[in-house]
Amino acid sequence: MAFSHRIAILGGGNLGIAIAQGLLVSKLLPAKDITVTRRRVDLLKELGKKGINVTSDNAAALKQADVIILAVQPQQLNEVISEIKKDIHPKKHIVISVASGATIDQISTSLGKPVPVVRAMPNTAIAIRESMTCLAANKGHEEPLKLAEQIFNTVGETVVIHEELMTSATALCACGVAFFLRAVRAASQGGIEIGFHADEAIKMAAQTARGAASLLLSGMHPEDAIDKVTTPRGCTIAGLNEMEHQGFSSAMIRGITTAADKADQLYVTKPAK
Repeated sequence: MAFSHRIAILGGGNLGIAIAQGLLVSKLLPAKDITVTRRRVDLLKELGKKGINVTSDNAAALKQADVIILAVQPQQLNEVISEIKKDIHPKKHIVISVASGATIDQISTSLGKPVPVVRAMPNTAIAIRESMTCLAANKGHEEPLKLAEQIFNTVGETVVIHEELMTSATALCACGVAFFLRAVRAASQGGIEIGFHADEAIKMAAQTARGAASLLLSGMHPEDAIDKVTTPRGCTIAGLNEMEHQGFSSAMIRGITTAADKADQLYVTKPAK
């Protein structure tokens, strides 16, 4: 299906830039049909060099697009909605929000118009087209949801979930990138301690993590994959048991649940003026 929409990404921070870069690399639409906004527009100069429209004017960006991606921090969301609500047109625009914690109903109420709203939770791997993006929309907005899938499928994998699970998706998929990176970093530090140079250790740890993930994505269960590398009285089971004694699994689980609790508190309900 040909993609004939123009996209405005309101919020050119790390995630907004990552979305723009991913869309550009995917060739879903030309650079001229992508606009990214940020107060300090000078920080978007690299995107500008690639032909993407950059501006500090959210209202102007809105007028140039029909798909609006709200890529701002939760505490900035109300201010941005206040800037654009008068120029939002229900028959023209679709709003996709990646702001953690803000529900579809809260966003719709703040906009004050029956604009289709889709919630999306990508992660920063979107810049290399390896994001895991979770999507949710209200019943009756299946077409906008399909459009969001089309956008985010070009920059990774998508899954449609119930909206009440979006906070959990934030913790597992968005925050999860940092959690897995920390695990890889720890593995590389262990590698340094047993004799490898830092550059060797990080490459070996990262490729090993990629291989492990590929095994799971091929359909193998984690425990089945683990059983294939553990032998009686072997070094793998000794290492695994020591990590469990030190609380490895429980620390990861608690990190994810703590992140989910925090994500649920990020957006403060406050109607846009």
